[in-house]
Amino acid sequence: MEIILDKHSANQASVKIKLNEADYQPKVDAKLKDYAKKANIKGFRPGKAPVSMVKRMYGTSVLVDEINNILSSSLNEYLKAQTFRILGDPLPVIEDADKIDWNTQKDFEFSYKIGFVENVDIPLDGALEAVSFSIEMDEKEVDNTIENLRSQYGKMTNPEVSEENDFLYGDLKAIDGSFEKTFSLPLSKVDGRSLKKFLGLKKDDVVELDPSKVIKEDLAGVVGVTEEEAAQLTGKFEFTVKNINRTELADLDQVFFDKLFGEGQVDSEEAFRTKVRDIMSENYNKELKVYSDEKIKEQLIAKTNLDLPETFLKEWLLKANDGKVTADQVEKEYPIYAKQLAWTIISNELAKSNEIQAEHEDVIEKTKEMIREQFASSGLGAQLEASMDMFVDNYLKGNEGQNYMQMLTSVQNDKVLAFVKEKAQAKEEKISVDKFQELLAN
Repeated sequence: MEIILDKHSANQASVKIKLNEADYQPKVDAKLKDYAKKANIKGFRPGKAPVSMVKRMYGTSVLVDEINNILSSSLNEYLKAQTFRILGDPLPVIEDADKIDWNTQKDFEFSYKIGFVENVDIPLDGALEAVSFSIEMDEKEVDNTIENLRSQYGKMTNPEVSEENDFLYGDLKAIDGSFEKTFSLPLSKVDGRSLKKFLGLKKDDVVELDPSKVIKEDLAGVVGVTEEEAAQLTGKFEFTVKNINRTELADLDQVFFDKLFGEGQVDSEEAFRTKVRDIMSENYNKELKVYSDEKIKEQLIAKTNLDLPETFLKEWLLKANDGKVTADQVEKEYPIYAKQLAWTIISNELAKSNEIQAEHEDVIEKTKEMIREQFASSGLGAQLEASMDMFVDNYLKGNEGQNYMQMLTSVQNDKVLAFVKEKAQAKEEKISVDKFQELLAN
């Protein structure tokens, strides 16, 4: 057997494997003898058919199977021994394989395309701008959240006269046309310049309007039509009020507190406000951590400047997802895939060179945190903790073990990012909710 590596560029190569009869024939003969011992062929007692007959019947398929086994194991061992990092899977050159005459050939040559990266140099110097953001809660944000919660758990009423933030249920009809639609109009969606005409209305009152100017955002969603139909909602229309719906805010009492957080968890308005603020801060800080981590990843990817084999990877993605994606879809999604792949390479390299390892105990703890978050608003509390081991075990065994591997990778990424922040001496910065929204918008 001879294996030849031919590098075409800094990240793509071909591998040729040459086999002669001595490489595969002993294994083929052994397999045919084993077939002969077990074969049940008409005219012969079980296991008594001549090997020559078995060879005529099964020889080609056994030859193909054995050569494929040799190719797979030999190629994997060869690539494992290389210093570069293989990406994707080797792609067999089909054109060469189609020329094989399995009945007469003794010597075979197979070619594979491979993509790889080598010399991964990750700069962890002072030029890396690492910032750990945390939120500085504005009491206005807390007030708004409490207002929304009281509205969400409030009581629905049907007043006689409309006020700001009511919902007007009624019929929209074109004055010069056939369009008619019954829907619920939230006055919070009405443009401020037009709001006055919708206040003080009663059942059966009629308002003339131009929907495209009155409903300031998501016209199609509000009216319940397609985007194409919404584009036609311009000009003179009439809206006839059929009903007025209003939500009375829930009282800040123990019943309300228990509905939100579970029985007895909060027992006063002050404790309720503190709880809301803490939950909001925790949620924003989780989002900020994700944002900060993504920015650090982007910097590392840019500074490492990996030379990924784009042509090879696109071909591999298309063939690996045979029938599930098109070439156009691969082309569109490739930038996202390349970014994820680059980070995986960097994370693995940093973990390997700095002996960063995700332990089983870390996986268990991270899974517990995830489950607690999922059940945070359930009020289960003690019952959840009592059954936590069962929840964790069921989750990590799910998806044929893939859940465990994904959680293991997540833990490693967390540890690698913590290591990078420490090396870069990450700065801590408190920001407002408005500032955070600005960061997300940029």
